[in-house]
Amino acid sequence: MPLEGEYEPSPEAWVREQVERYEATGGREANTLRDTGIPIAVFWTRGAKTGKVRKNGLMRVEHEGAYAMVGSQGGAPKDPAWVANLRTHPGQVTVQDGPEPWDGVAREVTGEEKRQWWERAVAVYPEYERYQQRTDREIPVFVVERADPVNPA
Repeated sequence: MPLEGEYEPSPEAWVREQVERYEATGGREANTLRDTGIPIAVFWTRGAKTGKVRKNGLMRVEHEGAYAMVGSQGGAPKDPAWVANLRTHPGQVTVQDGPEPWDGVAREVTGEEKRQWWERAVAVYPEYERYQQRTDREIPVFVVERADPVNPA
């Protein structure tokens, strides 16, 4: 069951509008990053401060049914807000890659596992390398896997 609770749309108009269009069309439209043609999926998190459901379109980096969430924010000096959401509410995420959202368990990856996911992410969106060079922070990567419906996280 997808994250429940009050939904607070993004303050960024383009993010809010993309998520709305994506959901309204079951992912048939608004499913790429602006005009790049690079596929996205919509990730739902619970707000770290508000507890409200937040939704963001992120690059679609998928491998064997698991998805990466890359906290690049274009190489900005701070992590995107959803990183704090996952660190505050570990494991709580819903993924929508097409018409049906599904429950996932997210965890931050490090070491060799992060290196592998980073390579996958860069293969999808090479700009991630430039973003990492642009910032002093280490860009976080989270991996989302389907939640066990019998023993949810």
